[in-house]
Amino acid sequence: MILVTGANGFVGKSLVHYLASQKLAPCVVAAVRRDDLSWPEGIKPTLVGDLQAFTDWQNALQGVNEVVHLAGLAHSKETTNKHQHAEYFRINVDCTSNFALQAAKSGVKRFVYLSSIKVNGESTIPGNPFTAQDIPSPEDIYGVSKFHAELALKQIALDTGMEVVIIRPPLIYGPAVKANFNTLMRLLSKGIPLPLAGITNNRRSFVALGNLNDLILKCLSHPQAANHTFLVSDGEDLSTAELITRLGIALNRPAHLFDVSEKILEWGASLTNTGSVFKRLCGSLQIDMNITQKLLNWHPPLTVDRGLKLTAESFRL
Repeated sequence: MILVTGANGFVGKSLVHYLASQKLAPCVVAAVRRDDLSWPEGIKPTLVGDLQAFTDWQNALQGVNEVVHLAGLAHSKETTNKHQHAEYFRINVDCTSNFALQAAKSGVKRFVYLSSIKVNGESTIPGNPFTAQDIPSPEDIYGVSKFHAELALKQIALDTGMEVVIIRPPLIYGPAVKANFNTLMRLLSKGIPLPLAGITNNRRSFVALGNLNDLILKCLSHPQAANHTFLVSDGEDLSTAELITRLGIALNRPAHLFDVSEKILEWGASLTNTGSVFKRLCGSLQIDMNITQKLLNWHPPLTVDRGLKLTAESFRL
């Protein structure tokens, strides 16, 4: 059986349904904090509650051979609060280590961990993408906590023999996406003009939920995946203006873009304390996933336009 943690979340709900549809096991065990969803045949929910460094996972791990660990404290607004910093380490590092050790003791053969491209860093120079061999350079507490979780898992793999696979995705979009991507769709759907026509020289990698699910499936079973770190994207990098234009097409709501200089946008961001949003809009973050493709013989099944279309269709429901 396959156990997926964080099954209530954006990625988790999609992944458990996808894995169950592949009928690779009698059932997919969906570890959830609250059992408030109805699950179709082939998915077995198991209640684990909030993540704790001492959580007992033994009931959930019975009969499980592979694990996909999605649960954790997600990236949110920048913070310098020491208590929040400690929470990132408690949940993303200590709870992950506790779970992985119990998984190894219960006989789990492979542990797939969803990390983040933020372990590599926050931005790239156009044409010089991140690779899986880069020296990690996380800049915020979320990225640092994910990096330390990776280190802990690699040590557990050495100590126990359990195979660990690490996946570092960039921004994930798809049906039911929230946060900035959802905000962008709402603005486009209302026909609100956006001052981003001039942001054409940057390049950013994204990954559709369907492509991420497919890679996770590959990493659960491919013999070459064991104890490797993989980067993933849709395989096509977009400028901010191009992303918005193509998302507008997917929504059947053409984007209304006008040009404002980056200096003015940066000035506005400084006044509104949204510097991180400015960096994501105007900066580049590219991913080189050649090793992922070659080692696993894997290619994204969804094009960018198909991924955007599926996201838009869900948004309109």
